[in-house]
Amino acid sequence: MTILDVKDLSVSFIQYAAGLRQQEVKVITSLNVAISPGEVLAVVGSSGSGKSLLAHAILGILPVNARVTGSMRFDGKELTPARQAKLRGRDIALVPQSVNFLDPLMRVGKQVRTGVRGGDPGLVQREVFSRYHLSEHVDRLFPFQLSGGMARRVLVSTAIVSGARLVIADEPTPGLDEAAVKETLGFFRQMADEGCAVMLITHDIATAVKIADNIAVFYAGTTVEAAPAKDFAGDGAGLRHPYSKALWLALPQNGFISIPGFQPSPAALPPGCLFQPRCSLATASCAAVQPEAREVRHGMVRCIYAS
Repeated sequence: MTILDVKDLSVSFIQYAAGLRQQEVKVITSLNVAISPGEVLAVVGSSGSGKSLLAHAILGILPVNARVTGSMRFDGKELTPARQAKLRGRDIALVPQSVNFLDPLMRVGKQVRTGVRGGDPGLVQREVFSRYHLSEHVDRLFPFQLSGGMARRVLVSTAIVSGARLVIADEPTPGLDEAAVKETLGFFRQMADEGCAVMLITHDIATAVKIADNIAVFYAGTTVEAAPAKDFAGDGAGLRHPYSKALWLALPQNGFISIPGFQPSPAALPPGCLFQPRCSLATASCAAVQPEAREVRHGMVRCIYAS
């Protein structure tokens, strides 16, 4: 049973151009993603592909000039703005990209205690700090006194004590050394193993493969493929979409193979398949209409030639 089901999500922003003329810029188009309890779903793609915007749309924290269409359902019920406000920080928790989300004027122990939903806040906070190897004195420190790894563990602790059923971790490992990255990702794998659903947003596909059950690949604001993590292996023959294969083969350990072109900006999206201007397999049919999402070999793909 899925706990979060996003279908045909589109997000656009109303902006002002020259002469106070309004224009609508669509940054997410027909995006699909689903996640179940006990699963780590890695959302991967280059910068600007819509990964963080998806998180903000789920949480209901987009700016006021955003327009959202499509369906987002949590635990089988539509995520209305009122329901998002009720679930945010409780059943749905965010581990943000930046440690700057910690209040710089509040000791970190107190920050974690404010998120405790049941039991004695002090006891719960001490237990979770012990679990993540944070010494007792850490609860009296301010954020600026923490190392990068300690700050990440505090952010994970805030999600743990909330009792959230869905945790969205937005780029939780930038700037960390290899040992700290392994430790941080291990926390999320442990949360999933205990029944939580974890959405890991990252650009590091090689790291995501190590802990994820499934991987969703984003390109120019849409999902081009969703596949089991085990399919990201070898020469990428198990993958379904040309972009997923290109992304995999661009890794240094997989040949460091680049492709021409670049991801289009939201204001200049090509017709049809968004990847077709860069795809070596593209034909005239690819430019006619954006492919529908369909199931191929136990995964989802948007490509008319995938088999």
